[in-house]
Amino acid sequence: MTDLDASPASHAAARTAASAQPAPVHPAFVNDRAAEWLGVEVLRAEYGDVLIRMQVRDEMLNGFGIAQGGMVFAFADVAFALACNDPHGDGSTITVASGVDINFMSPGFAGKSLTASATLVSTSGRSGLFDIRVTQETTGGGEDIVAVLRGRSRTIPNPAARNK
Repeated sequence: MTDLDASPASHAAARTAASAQPAPVHPAFVNDRAAEWLGVEVLRAEYGDVLIRMQVRDEMLNGFGIAQGGMVFAFADVAFALACNDPHGDGSTITVASGVDINFMSPGFAGKSLTASATLVSTSGRSGLFDIRVTQETTGGGEDIVAVLRGRSRTIPNPAARNK
């Protein structure tokens, strides 16, 4: 069973448990200016297992008054980046997206919190496969799936390490 198959109640329970204590800062998150602008809060960040949260702000809305798809994608991409990079690695390599497929399922709304979970599915050599799920709490305490992504990653030499 992948994270995408888990029930909404299990995701809500994971969010509650994760929010009890802040996650340690992931090296890939330290200088991530896009994640900072988005207002991403890291709830859990280990290799292959990430949970983050973001509040949808007015400047993230499209002309229809719902979260712009690029904003949802950028948020999910932060979860993907954190999940595919080992926070305990030596920094000589980084893992980047080689491709992502996204399916938008329901709209995100201003003032609501989105949660993204990213889970490792499989690796082979320098390639990886990850599932990312973006959800939004509903008024009744459930959650709607906003987007589902399948991300492919590739581990490469760290360009910053080569330039030191």
